[in-house]
Amino acid sequence: MKRTIYTIFLLLVAVSISACSSKEKEAEKEPNIIFGIDADNYTVERKTVERGESWSKILGSYGIGTQKVLRLDQLTKEICPLRTIRLGSRYTTFTRRDSTAVKLDYLVYEKSLVDYVVFAFVGDSVAVREGQREVEIRRKKSSATISTSLWGAIMEANLPYSLAAEMEEIYQWTVDFFGIQVGDHFTVIYDEKFIDTLSVGVGRIWGAKFTHRGKEIYAIPFEQGGRLQYWEVDGGSLRKQLLKAPLKFTRISSKFSHARFHPVLKKYRPHHGVDYAAPSGTPVRAVADGVVTKKSYDKAAGNMLKIKHPGNLSSGYLHLRGFAKGIKVGARVSQGQVIGYVGNTGRSTGPHLDFRLWKGSTPINPLKVPQKPSEPISKENFEKFERVRFRVMAELNGEVPDSMKVTNLENI
Repeated sequence: MKRTIYTIFLLLVAVSISACSSKEKEAEKEPNIIFGIDADNYTVERKTVERGESWSKILGSYGIGTQKVLRLDQLTKEICPLRTIRLGSRYTTFTRRDSTAVKLDYLVYEKSLVDYVVFAFVGDSVAVREGQREVEIRRKKSSATISTSLWGAIMEANLPYSLAAEMEEIYQWTVDFFGIQVGDHFTVIYDEKFIDTLSVGVGRIWGAKFTHRGKEIYAIPFEQGGRLQYWEVDGGSLRKQLLKAPLKFTRISSKFSHARFHPVLKKYRPHHGVDYAAPSGTPVRAVADGVVTKKSYDKAAGNMLKIKHPGNLSSGYLHLRGFAKGIKVGARVSQGQVIGYVGNTGRSTGPHLDFRLWKGSTPINPLKVPQKPSEPISKENFEKFERVRFRVMAELNGEVPDSMKVTNLENI
């Protein structure tokens, strides 16, 4: 009998300890925070804006009245006007059930993968706040070999698509991406941004090596004059006097010639330009800093611009569909600025850009212009540049300890 009572006592003690342990675990459990809201108190649903829906309609389905919607419209004017709702946009609702109905306390509109806006309807009040999802930065080093194009190589290697745009931005003065060859390859060090396991883009490029037609072209990051640029191994800037091309084109349909057979006039005559075939509306960019000296239309050139550049150079852009906002005679433009759009105006057989260059009044072949680099690394900065260059090249060409990787360009 005593043994039975003792056994029951032990069982009660064990149950008591187990119950206390469970309560302690519950107390230690971290709250489920989503968009800064304690989701444990709500039913959370992630939804998509459907065709024909407006914020007024969506909020009305949760019992949010007209006065609150009007108040919300005032609060969101500078952040995300309610009328700009887009089909397919994602939003998340936080609802709770009281004794009479389902109440919407929060609706979170996802402006992008990172940025969001919280609409709060707690009690009789309406409030709005902006937020950003936590982004994790992971340093990566990746390599790829080109079989079709830079973008094709990026996709085949399962790398972030935005990496292709970053590479084009860095090498746009030195690599002809429409003339790259099968077998060209590259290695690049970069920061990739993640939200949980989802890649949401590329951050800083910490160095690259592009092998083009057998020549290795390095891109070394370095700040000079308060501006981050990319430099070749000898300290020369990758940024050159002229862009390789003023647009992203499909193909070169006609080259510079002193006697080209004209497809419309059906006779031989000089063609002192390069025709870049591209879809109508493709942005056209200024190849260098300069001042617009001509903006006109005629039956041969169609809509055209002429820009004067330093070094007695001028550039011409013919057959444009139209001009970019603010482009007029006397306007200053910067290298890479959009100045117009590919068209088929004037004497033309299809959408393309006829691009021309002059040295003084003499036409020159745009495909054979000697490229002059921008200002090189200064003498006072060269020693620091060498330290950055050594570490970046070492990482690009092999494995190095974390302590050797360049993660800050200020304290090298």
